[in-house]
Amino acid sequence: MINNKMYFTSLVITFILTVVITKKLIPVLTRKKIGQTILEIGPNWHKGKEGTPTMGGIAFLFAAIVSVLLTLPIFNSEIDKREILTIINIFVYGLLNCLVGVIDDISKIKKSKNEGLTPKAKLAFQGILAGLFLISMKITVGLSTAVEIPFTDLQIDLGIFYYVISFFLLCGTVNAVNLTDGIDGLASTCVLTVGVFLSFVGFLKSESNAAVFFGAILIGSTLGFLIFNLHPAKIFMGDTGSLFLGSIVVGTAFIFNNPLIVVLYGFIFMIEAVSDILQVLYFKLTKGKRLFKMAPLHHHLEKSGYSEMKIVAIFGIINAMFCVIAFLGLE
Repeated sequence: MINNKMYFTSLVITFILTVVITKKLIPVLTRKKIGQTILEIGPNWHKGKEGTPTMGGIAFLFAAIVSVLLTLPIFNSEIDKREILTIINIFVYGLLNCLVGVIDDISKIKKSKNEGLTPKAKLAFQGILAGLFLISMKITVGLSTAVEIPFTDLQIDLGIFYYVISFFLLCGTVNAVNLTDGIDGLASTCVLTVGVFLSFVGFLKSESNAAVFFGAILIGSTLGFLIFNLHPAKIFMGDTGSLFLGSIVVGTAFIFNNPLIVVLYGFIFMIEAVSDILQVLYFKLTKGKRLFKMAPLHHHLEKSGYSEMKIVAIFGIINAMFCVIAFLGLE
Protein backbone atom coordinates (compact mmCIF):
# COMPACT_ATOMS: atom_id res chain seq x y z
CA MET A 1 0.00 0.00 0.00
CA ILE A 2 1.28 3.44 -0.96
CA ASN A 3 2.25 5.74 1.89
CA ASN A 4 0.80 9.09 0.79
CA LYS A 5 2.32 10.94 3.74
CA MET A 6 5.82 9.81 2.82
CA TYR A 7 5.33 10.90 -0.79
CA PHE A 8 4.08 14.40 -0.08
CA THR A 9 6.51 14.92 2.81
CA SER A 10 9.46 14.00 0.57
CA LEU A 11 8.23 16.18 -2.29
CA VAL A 12 7.66 19.27 -0.12
CA ILE A 13 10.94 18.92 1.79
CA THR A 14 12.98 18.40 -1.38
CA PHE A 15 11.30 21.28 -3.23
CA ILE A 16 11.57 23.84 -0.43
CA LEU A 17 15.15 22.97 0.46
CA THR A 18 16.22 22.99 -3.20
CA VAL A 19 14.80 26.49 -3.65
CA VAL A 20 16.28 27.83 -0.40
CA ILE A 21 19.73 26.27 -0.85
CA THR A 22 19.99 27.22 -4.53
CA LYS A 23 19.09 30.85 -3.76
CA LYS A 24 21.78 30.96 -1.06
CA LEU A 25 24.29 29.06 -3.20
CA ILE A 26 24.28 31.37 -6.24
CA PRO A 27 26.01 34.36 -4.58
CA VAL A 28 28.46 32.05 -2.77
CA LEU A 29 29.51 30.35 -6.01
CA THR A 30 29.72 33.73 -7.74
CA ARG A 31 32.03 35.16 -5.07
CA LYS A 32 34.26 32.11 -5.21
CA LYS A 33 34.27 32.32 -9.03
CA ILE A 34 33.02 28.75 -9.41
CA GLY A 35 31.62 29.40 -12.87
CA GLN A 36 31.00 27.53 -16.10
CA THR A 37 33.65 27.50 -18.82
CA ILE A 38 32.26 27.34 -22.35
CA LEU A 39 33.89 25.24 -25.08
CA GLU A 40 35.27 27.17 -28.04
CA ILE A 41 33.58 24.72 -30.45
CA GLY A 42 30.17 25.37 -28.92
CA PRO A 43 27.55 27.81 -30.26
CA ASN A 44 29.09 31.29 -30.13
CA TRP A 45 26.04 32.72 -28.31
CA HIS A 46 26.84 30.39 -25.39
CA LYS A 47 29.90 32.51 -24.62
CA GLY A 48 27.58 34.89 -22.79
CA LYS A 49 27.03 32.12 -20.23
CA GLU A 50 30.71 32.07 -19.34
CA GLY A 51 31.13 32.44 -15.59
CA THR A 52 27.55 31.44 -14.67
CA PRO A 53 27.76 29.59 -11.32
CA THR A 54 27.98 25.83 -11.71
CA MET A 55 27.85 22.80 -9.39
CA GLY A 56 24.29 23.84 -8.50
CA GLY A 57 23.45 20.16 -8.17
CA ILE A 58 24.80 20.49 -4.63
CA ALA A 59 21.48 22.17 -3.74
CA PHE A 60 19.12 19.36 -4.68
CA LEU A 61 21.65 16.76 -3.58
CA PHE A 62 21.53 18.08 -0.01
CA ALA A 63 17.77 18.52 -0.26
CA ALA A 64 17.40 14.87 -1.30
CA ILE A 65 19.73 13.68 1.48
CA VAL A 66 17.72 15.58 4.11
CA SER A 67 14.50 14.17 2.66
CA VAL A 68 15.85 10.61 2.88
CA LEU A 69 17.19 11.06 6.41
CA LEU A 70 13.92 12.55 7.65
CA THR A 71 11.29 10.48 5.86
CA LEU A 72 12.75 6.96 5.86
CA PRO A 73 13.19 6.72 9.66
CA ILE A 74 9.70 8.17 10.23
CA PHE A 75 7.89 5.87 7.78
CA ASN A 76 10.28 2.90 8.03
CA SER A 77 7.81 0.69 9.94
CA GLU A 78 5.08 1.33 7.36
CA ILE A 79 7.11 0.28 4.30
CA ASP A 80 8.17 -3.16 3.13
CA LYS A 81 11.80 -3.98 4.00
CA ARG A 82 12.60 -4.89 0.40
CA GLU A 83 11.46 -1.45 -0.77
CA ILE A 84 13.54 0.26 1.91
CA LEU A 85 16.61 -1.67 0.71
CA THR A 86 15.82 -0.80 -2.91
CA ILE A 87 15.58 2.90 -2.03
CA ILE A 88 18.89 2.77 -0.17
CA ASN A 89 20.63 0.96 -3.05
CA ILE A 90 19.44 3.42 -5.68
CA PHE A 91 20.13 6.47 -3.54
CA VAL A 92 23.65 5.37 -2.61
CA TYR A 93 24.31 4.65 -6.29
CA GLY A 94 23.21 8.21 -7.03
CA LEU A 95 25.41 9.67 -4.31
CA LEU A 96 28.50 7.83 -5.52
CA ASN A 97 27.97 8.95 -9.11
CA CYS A 98 27.45 12.45 -7.78
CA LEU A 99 30.87 12.20 -6.15
CA VAL A 100 32.36 11.43 -9.58
CA GLY A 101 30.58 14.55 -10.83
CA VAL A 102 32.01 16.64 -8.01
CA ILE A 103 35.54 15.48 -8.86
CA ASP A 104 34.91 16.24 -12.53
CA ASP A 105 33.50 19.71 -11.85
CA ILE A 106 36.33 20.64 -9.49
CA SER A 107 38.85 19.47 -12.07
CA LYS A 108 37.23 21.70 -14.72
CA ILE A 109 37.31 24.70 -12.39
CA LYS A 110 40.99 24.18 -11.53
CA LYS A 111 41.93 23.83 -15.20
CA SER A 112 39.67 26.76 -16.20
CA LYS A 113 38.48 24.56 -19.06
CA ASN A 114 35.29 22.66 -19.83
CA GLU A 115 37.35 19.48 -19.55
CA GLY A 116 37.55 17.60 -16.26
CA LEU A 117 38.18 13.90 -15.87
CA THR A 118 39.21 12.12 -19.04
CA PRO A 119 36.40 10.12 -20.69
CA LYS A 120 38.23 6.88 -19.86
CA ALA A 121 38.61 7.80 -16.19
CA LYS A 122 34.97 8.84 -15.89
CA LEU A 123 33.78 5.64 -17.59
CA ALA A 124 36.03 3.55 -15.36
CA PHE A 125 34.52 5.09 -12.22
CA GLN A 126 30.99 4.72 -13.58
CA GLY A 127 31.63 1.11 -14.61
CA ILE A 128 32.83 0.21 -11.13
CA LEU A 129 29.79 1.87 -9.55
CA ALA A 130 27.40 0.14 -11.97
CA GLY A 131 28.94 -3.24 -11.14
CA LEU A 132 28.74 -2.59 -7.39
CA PHE A 133 25.11 -1.47 -7.73
CA LEU A 134 24.11 -4.69 -9.52
CA ILE A 135 25.97 -6.84 -6.99
CA SER A 136 24.36 -5.01 -4.06
CA MET A 137 20.87 -5.27 -5.59
CA LYS A 138 21.39 -9.00 -6.13
CA ILE A 139 22.56 -9.59 -2.55
CA THR A 140 20.12 -7.33 -0.71
CA VAL A 141 16.87 -7.60 -2.70
CA GLY A 142 17.44 -10.71 -4.80
CA LEU A 143 17.53 -8.97 -8.19
CA SER A 144 15.78 -11.19 -10.73
CA THR A 145 17.18 -11.76 -14.22
CA ALA A 146 13.68 -12.13 -15.66
CA VAL A 147 12.35 -9.08 -17.48
CA GLU A 148 8.76 -8.23 -18.28
CA ILE A 149 7.98 -7.44 -21.91
CA PRO A 150 6.01 -4.17 -22.22
CA PHE A 151 2.39 -4.46 -23.44
CA THR A 152 2.38 -8.22 -22.77
CA ASP A 153 2.14 -10.63 -19.84
CA LEU A 154 5.34 -12.32 -20.96
CA GLN A 155 8.56 -12.66 -18.99
CA ILE A 156 11.94 -13.66 -20.38
CA ASP A 157 14.80 -14.83 -18.21
CA LEU A 158 17.93 -13.27 -19.69
CA GLY A 159 20.32 -15.01 -17.30
CA ILE A 160 23.84 -13.58 -17.43
CA PHE A 161 22.85 -11.29 -20.32
CA TYR A 162 20.60 -9.41 -17.88
CA TYR A 163 23.68 -8.10 -16.08
CA VAL A 164 25.48 -7.23 -19.31
CA ILE A 165 22.50 -5.26 -20.62
CA SER A 166 21.91 -3.63 -17.23
CA PHE A 167 25.56 -2.62 -16.96
CA PHE A 168 25.47 -0.78 -20.29
CA LEU A 169 22.11 0.81 -19.48
CA LEU A 170 23.40 2.09 -16.16
CA CYS A 171 26.57 3.62 -17.60
CA GLY A 172 24.86 4.81 -20.76
CA THR A 173 21.90 6.52 -19.13
CA VAL A 174 23.99 8.34 -16.54
CA ASN A 175 26.12 9.79 -19.35
CA ALA A 176 23.08 10.46 -21.53
CA VAL A 177 21.51 12.69 -18.86
CA ASN A 178 24.88 14.41 -18.53
CA LEU A 179 24.93 15.06 -22.31
CA THR A 180 21.38 16.43 -22.20
CA ASP A 181 22.45 19.06 -19.68
CA GLY A 182 23.70 21.38 -22.41
CA ILE A 183 21.16 24.21 -22.50
CA ASP A 184 19.21 26.05 -19.83
CA GLY A 185 16.56 23.90 -18.16
CA LEU A 186 16.72 20.97 -20.59
CA ALA A 187 17.95 18.17 -18.33
CA SER A 188 15.85 19.39 -15.40
CA THR A 189 12.67 19.51 -17.51
CA CYS A 190 13.15 16.02 -18.94
CA VAL A 191 13.97 14.57 -15.51
CA LEU A 192 10.84 16.27 -14.17
CA THR A 193 8.73 14.22 -16.63
CA VAL A 194 10.42 11.08 -15.29
CA GLY A 195 9.50 12.11 -11.74
CA VAL A 196 5.86 12.50 -12.75
CA PHE A 197 5.99 9.13 -14.53
CA LEU A 198 7.38 7.38 -11.44
CA SER A 199 4.67 8.95 -9.28
CA PHE A 200 1.85 7.82 -11.56
CA VAL A 201 3.26 4.31 -11.90
CA GLY A 202 3.77 3.99 -8.16
CA PHE A 203 0.29 5.19 -7.27
CA LEU A 204 -1.75 3.68 -10.10
CA LYS A 205 0.06 0.55 -11.29
CA SER A 206 2.79 -0.99 -9.19
CA GLU A 207 1.82 0.32 -5.74
CA SER A 208 5.51 0.83 -5.16
CA ASN A 209 6.63 3.13 -2.35
CA ALA A 210 10.13 3.11 -3.87
CA ALA A 211 8.75 4.44 -7.17
CA VAL A 212 6.69 7.23 -5.60
CA PHE A 213 9.52 8.16 -3.24
CA PHE A 214 11.93 8.76 -6.11
CA GLY A 215 9.12 10.40 -8.07
CA ALA A 216 8.80 12.90 -5.20
CA ILE A 217 12.57 13.41 -5.02
CA LEU A 218 12.88 14.08 -8.77
CA ILE A 219 9.85 16.39 -8.92
CA GLY A 220 10.93 18.37 -5.87
CA SER A 221 14.54 18.64 -7.05
CA THR A 222 13.84 19.65 -10.64
CA LEU A 223 10.94 22.01 -9.95
CA GLY A 224 12.94 23.79 -7.28
CA PHE A 225 16.02 24.01 -9.48
CA LEU A 226 14.13 25.10 -12.62
CA ILE A 227 13.15 28.34 -10.86
CA PHE A 228 16.81 29.35 -11.27
CA ASN A 229 17.83 27.14 -14.22
CA LEU A 230 15.33 28.11 -16.93
CA HIS A 231 16.62 30.46 -19.64
CA PRO A 232 18.41 32.67 -18.87
CA ALA A 233 19.91 30.36 -16.25
CA LYS A 234 21.25 31.89 -13.06
CA ILE A 235 23.00 28.63 -12.18
CA PHE A 236 23.96 25.29 -13.79
CA MET A 237 23.76 21.92 -12.08
CA GLY A 238 27.14 20.74 -13.42
CA ASP A 239 28.16 17.09 -13.52
CA THR A 240 27.52 17.12 -9.77
CA GLY A 241 23.80 17.36 -10.49
CA SER A 242 23.45 15.61 -13.84
CA LEU A 243 25.26 12.43 -12.76
CA PHE A 244 23.16 12.27 -9.59
CA LEU A 245 19.89 12.71 -11.49
CA GLY A 246 21.00 10.31 -14.23
CA SER A 247 21.74 7.63 -11.64
CA ILE A 248 18.28 7.99 -10.08
CA VAL A 249 16.59 7.97 -13.51
CA VAL A 250 18.17 4.64 -14.51
CA GLY A 251 18.31 3.15 -11.01
CA THR A 252 14.54 3.37 -10.64
CA ALA A 253 14.07 1.17 -13.72
CA PHE A 254 15.11 -1.78 -11.54
CA ILE A 255 12.05 -1.22 -9.35
CA PHE A 256 9.89 -2.54 -12.20
CA ASN A 257 11.86 -5.76 -12.87
CA ASN A 258 12.70 -4.39 -16.29
CA PRO A 259 15.65 -2.01 -16.69
CA LEU A 260 14.87 -1.79 -20.43
CA ILE A 261 11.84 0.40 -19.64
CA VAL A 262 14.25 3.32 -19.11
CA VAL A 263 14.66 3.45 -22.90
CA LEU A 264 11.02 4.60 -23.08
CA TYR A 265 10.64 6.94 -20.12
CA GLY A 266 14.16 8.29 -20.74
CA PHE A 267 13.67 8.54 -24.50
CA ILE A 268 15.14 12.03 -24.93
CA PHE A 269 18.28 11.03 -23.03
CA MET A 270 18.70 8.04 -25.34
CA ILE A 271 18.23 10.17 -28.47
CA GLU A 272 20.78 12.69 -27.22
CA ALA A 273 23.33 9.94 -26.58
CA VAL A 274 22.66 8.23 -29.93
CA SER A 275 23.05 11.53 -31.81
CA ASP A 276 26.44 12.03 -30.17
CA ILE A 277 27.58 8.49 -31.01
CA LEU A 278 26.38 8.78 -34.63
CA GLN A 279 28.20 12.10 -35.01
CA VAL A 280 31.50 10.56 -33.90
CA LEU A 281 31.09 7.44 -36.04
CA TYR A 282 30.06 9.42 -39.13
CA PHE A 283 32.97 11.83 -38.64
CA LYS A 284 35.44 8.94 -38.52
CA LEU A 285 33.93 6.97 -41.40
CA THR A 286 33.74 9.98 -43.74
CA LYS A 287 37.08 11.38 -42.58
CA GLY A 288 35.84 14.72 -41.34
CA LYS A 289 32.23 15.15 -42.46
CA ARG A 290 29.50 15.82 -39.90
CA LEU A 291 26.06 14.23 -39.72
CA PHE A 292 24.73 17.04 -37.49
CA LYS A 293 25.76 20.68 -37.35
CA MET A 294 26.80 19.92 -33.79
CA ALA A 295 26.13 17.08 -31.37
CA PRO A 296 24.29 16.21 -29.25
CA LEU A 297 20.96 16.89 -30.94
CA HIS A 298 19.95 19.95 -28.93
CA HIS A 299 23.01 21.82 -30.21
CA HIS A 300 22.13 20.85 -33.80
CA LEU A 301 18.68 22.34 -33.29
CA GLU A 302 20.22 25.48 -31.76
CA LYS A 303 22.41 25.95 -34.83
CA SER A 304 19.32 25.37 -36.99
CA GLY A 305 17.64 28.40 -35.43
CA TYR A 306 15.61 26.95 -32.55
CA SER A 307 15.64 28.95 -29.32
CA GLU A 308 16.64 27.28 -26.06
CA MET A 309 13.13 27.63 -24.60
CA LYS A 310 11.59 26.07 -27.72
CA ILE A 311 13.97 23.10 -27.60
CA VAL A 312 13.25 22.58 -23.90
CA ALA A 313 9.49 22.69 -24.55
CA ILE A 314 9.67 20.27 -27.51
CA PHE A 315 11.99 17.81 -25.78
CA GLY A 316 9.96 17.97 -22.57
CA ILE A 317 6.72 17.21 -24.42
CA ILE A 318 8.31 14.36 -26.38
CA ASN A 319 9.74 12.78 -23.24
CA ALA A 320 6.37 13.16 -21.51
CA MET A 321 4.72 11.34 -24.42
CA PHE A 322 7.16 8.46 -24.13
CA CYS A 323 6.57 8.38 -20.38
CA VAL A 324 2.89 7.82 -21.18
CA ILE A 325 3.85 4.97 -23.54
CA ALA A 326 6.06 3.45 -20.82
CA PHE A 327 3.19 3.80 -18.33
CA LEU A 328 0.80 1.99 -20.66
CA GLY A 329 3.40 -0.71 -21.31
CA LEU A 330 3.85 -1.62 -17.66
CA GLU A 331 1.59 -4.28 -16.22
